Amino acid sequence: MAENKTLPTYFCRNCENPLALGEDIISKKFVGASGAAFMFSHAMNVVVGPKIGRKLITGSYVVADVMCSKCGGTVGWKYVETFDLRQRYKEGMFVLEKLKLTKRY
Repeated sequence: MAENKTLPTYFCRNCENPLALGEDIISKKFVGASGAAFMFSHAMNVVVGPKIGRKLITGSYVVADVMCSKCGGTVGWKYVETFDLRQRYKEGMFVLEKLKLTKRY
């Protein structure tokens, strides 16, 4: 029998608004302005800001800051476009900073 593993839901640390599901985590090996960050394939209850060019650790990207739809706090960013074919898998993905999240099972 397969073990039934419960995945967490991630919430805004500031206002407890649900932002992402554990089943949508792509990677836990990202770094944001506040430290560790997670890449998600989807995010919910967020507002995506305007597109801006930004130089990150792995290259130059067009990104958009992502804010909690309830409290307005910036919780991460969304990759909009990359100029490196090896990084193309990031396009459309959300990176949420661990310090700005809380999780519950």
